[in-house]
Amino acid sequence: MARNWTLRATVGMEQALATWARTVSARVRGRDRDAGAGFVEYAGLMILIAGIFTLIDGLGLDGQISGAIGDAVADVVGGG
Repeated sequence: MARNWTLRATVGMEQALATWARTVSARVRGRDRDAGAGFVEYAGLMILIAGIFTLIDGLGLDGQISGAIGDAVADVVGGG
């Protein structure tokens, strides 16, 4: 059950990110570019990042991610 929820959440986040990226790209490069929308994009990015952090915390992946980063750093600096 948890895997199905995780998969749906991940796919939903990917779709939202793709839609947001297309919208921002069209506004920046388009004929009707929205020059004053910088704050809106910044707020959207902050909401997206907060959602990713909430998802990671909710799934309990924070320990696994920090462990993997620590192992990678140890491999690079020769501590492992």
